[in-house]
Amino acid sequence: MAEYLVTGGTGFIASYIIKSLLQLGHIVRTTVRNPRDEEKVGFLWELEGAKHRLKIFQADLTVEGSFDEAVNGVDGVFHTASPVLVPQDHNIQETLVDLIIKGTTNVMNSCAKSKTLKRIVLTSSCSSIRYRFDATEASSLNETHWSDPEYCKRFNLWYGYAKTLGEKEAWRIAEEKGLNLVVVNPSFVVGPLLGPKPTSTLLMILAIVKGLAGEYPNFTVGFVHIEDVVASHILAMEEPKASGRIISSSSVAHWSEIIELLRNKYPNYPYENKCNNKEGDNTPHSMDTRKIHELGFASFKSIPEMFDDCIRSFQEKGLL
Repeated sequence: MAEYLVTGGTGFIASYIIKSLLQLGHIVRTTVRNPRDEEKVGFLWELEGAKHRLKIFQADLTVEGSFDEAVNGVDGVFHTASPVLVPQDHNIQETLVDLIIKGTTNVMNSCAKSKTLKRIVLTSSCSSIRYRFDATEASSLNETHWSDPEYCKRFNLWYGYAKTLGEKEAWRIAEEKGLNLVVVNPSFVVGPLLGPKPTSTLLMILAIVKGLAGEYPNFTVGFVHIEDVVASHILAMEEPKASGRIISSSSVAHWSEIIELLRNKYPNYPYENKCNNKEGDNTPHSMDTRKIHELGFASFKSIPEMFDDCIRSFQEKGLL
């Protein structure tokens, strides 16, 4: 039994990591901005084992030292807390880029003070890999590839820009402070809803299925089941041979293919039928997942499996 910290506990990926760690018998700590907000954190206390082995701490990504208490004494840290969708704000630098970098810096600095910490697993993204002028030619993209900040700027891909700079900063701090860092790079995460309300990628899926988004995104992107993302994180933490970056991605598809798949299977919903014309995120490419398989990961769930699980959970929760 180990004791782990998962930052940003109410997030989609974080909450599933907490669930899995508790099922494995570990003691789990997590951080949220307001532990007393029952509406947001209540579902975490319902997880199996939570009453006896979960501790919730207050912490804020923007406040230096606020993770010190939560980190002190743990064996490993899963740093998943991060803004996901770009705010509708003109100051991208302040609202997204600086927040990702500052949050990563604050968590890593708290980790550097720990005497017990063996490893940090950072949740990055395939967005820090696939945004390149040569993405199609360079495919399959692997862990040695990095997104080009100039490409991100040209096409206003600010999330990819922020994740790329944030991950590079994490590697810089890890080297400077001698920290054992492993990074997981998931693609677009799909699966059943665990929390009370959909966030991040699930919110986008729900809006597209219900025809509330206005249009569907002009994305060609890898998709990955939430359970595979969680398994990737736990492998990254517990496998001694894990190091560097690890891609966690199933098949790559364009959103038009996803909508066609869903329409055929669930014909009663008013899906978006117009694709937006944003360029830069629709480049055909493929992801090389040999590294994670060499570490012992079996196989990724298919796109139909992950979307079936997602749609069913929306139906069960009365969202569709």
